[in-house]
Amino acid sequence: MRHSVMLATAFATLVSTSTFAADLPGKGVTVQPIQSTITEETFQTLLVSRALVKLGYTVNKPDEVDYNVAYTSLASGDSTFTAVNWQPLHDDMYAAAGGDKKFYREGVFVNGAAQGYLIDKKTADQYHITNIEQLKDPKIAKLFDSNGDGKADLTGCNPGWGCEAAINHQLDAYGLTKTVTHNQGNYAAMMADTITRYKEGKPVLYYTWTPYWVSDVMKPGKDVVWLQVPFSSLPGVQKDIDTKLPNGANYGFPVSTMHIVANKVWAEKNPAAAKLFSIMKLPVADINAQNSMMHEGKASEGDIQGHVDGWIKAHQAQFDGWVKEALAAQK
Repeated sequence: MRHSVMLATAFATLVSTSTFAADLPGKGVTVQPIQSTITEETFQTLLVSRALVKLGYTVNKPDEVDYNVAYTSLASGDSTFTAVNWQPLHDDMYAAAGGDKKFYREGVFVNGAAQGYLIDKKTADQYHITNIEQLKDPKIAKLFDSNGDGKADLTGCNPGWGCEAAINHQLDAYGLTKTVTHNQGNYAAMMADTITRYKEGKPVLYYTWTPYWVSDVMKPGKDVVWLQVPFSSLPGVQKDIDTKLPNGANYGFPVSTMHIVANKVWAEKNPAAAKLFSIMKLPVADINAQNSMMHEGKASEGDIQGHVDGWIKAHQAQFDGWVKEALAAQK
């Protein structure tokens, strides 16, 4: 008798679990994430993918393309979501691909992302350099010359990332085109050279952003310093943005936010996923730390999956809370 009761209980549990699985909003729906070719973006992308899996979705590996292609792909529905929409940096690309008519964007995924120009602290202190405008002086610019042409070499931004347009615009606006060369190519490779120069005690000038591993290797305030700009000046739809901070300092770029952006039609059909996209949050410091592990050699697909596992485990209650709230939105 007792045996049959146990069997019945076991059967009931099995039925309720399978009913629950069938009830998951993502059942039978395949999701295609998209990101840029910057492998460091995979961590935040996979974190969103993991939460979607908990909602029952089948999630493919992220496609890696240039940002402008990503927005076009999202707008057409070939891709489902991106976890790396920068505001205001990507505003022109976002608008060009259809803006709010084509995209669903609610909530803020990452707060307090910074970007701008830095030089090594030793040179900054020795020559009292605090503002990029000082590089108008050929003598100051020449300090950062790494190829012997007399001009400062700025380790800059890959074409298609959005930041290259801002840098080119600013070099022009601040009258620096005669004394500064904006080096563009493979950012990671150029940055490796820049770090080597820094370690050799030579002056360095570069553009970077956070969250990224560079600021973990050369720490702002300790090894390097952010340079200010003479006035706010950005291209395109960002042209009216005042980048001056409340304390009066101006580093040329607004403090940015990152958002999860999805295809609008898809988001409307998938309220649980849409809810999830709007409530997930990830601290900049956590991305910096993960990117740093990648820079130290733990950058394989398995490593990154492990980093995602570790993050979820350390924030299990928060993660489960997102899933629960998302599930409630489906009803």
